[in-house]
Amino acid sequence: MNAIADVQSSKDLRNMPINQVGIKDLRFPIRLKTAEGEQATVARLTMTVRLGAEQKGTHMSRFIALMEARQTPIDFDELHSLTRDMLALLEADAGKISISFPFFRQKTAPVSGIQSMMDYDVTLGGEVADGRYRHEIKVLVPVTSLCPCSKEISKYGAHNQRSHVTLTLTAREAVQPEEIIDLVENQASCQLYGLLKRPDEKYVTERAYENPKFVEDMVRDIAVALRTDPRVERFMVESENFESIHNHSAYAYIAHP
Repeated sequence: MNAIADVQSSKDLRNMPINQVGIKDLRFPIRLKTAEGEQATVARLTMTVRLGAEQKGTHMSRFIALMEARQTPIDFDELHSLTRDMLALLEADAGKISISFPFFRQKTAPVSGIQSMMDYDVTLGGEVADGRYRHEIKVLVPVTSLCPCSKEISKYGAHNQRSHVTLTLTAREAVQPEEIIDLVENQASCQLYGLLKRPDEKYVTERAYENPKFVEDMVRDIAVALRTDPRVERFMVESENFESIHNHSAYAYIAHP
């Protein structure tokens, strides 16, 4: 039998390395291992490696084969291992993996105690560059914010809004999604719940009124809480407040360091 040509393994003569090449938006079922146990979800993965100037192409099928062969739930250590194994399989010296998925938590209403599910958008990233591994976690947390100025100048009431707080950090060791969610929700005017009874609605309305926050307050309070955490190498926190009295959003962003 004639050998089948392996075109991507041939040499390229243009002397132009590629920073990242691979697959994007692979939808794949995964299991997560976090502080509250394991959960199954469906993720979108982007997996790429550095391609040397002399290499014509990478082996695209190997990325998927790697995922098909893995059965271990994803956590800090497993993502590190997965990233290193990807580089070995693709014969590359640098590369990255991004895993984005919906993350669910069961929440308990503050007065009635009724339970319901809340979903959050989470992205985990593992990257090897210059021989060093970097771990990144990004979580989008929806919360409530209430305007301090509106409360101060009004005889009664104050306008509030739903806010999306996105926290992205590079970690030296494991930081769980639950920790980030708790941190953000504790700094908001009030947190959100999937299901509330009337006594709960009264509580969250009054809680937000008693705890007003500008968009600037939100990002500053979160940043202050984060900057003393020895596990965190750097972070970015941003908040978009979807205004209830304007046709635009209020926005703030802090990067540290």
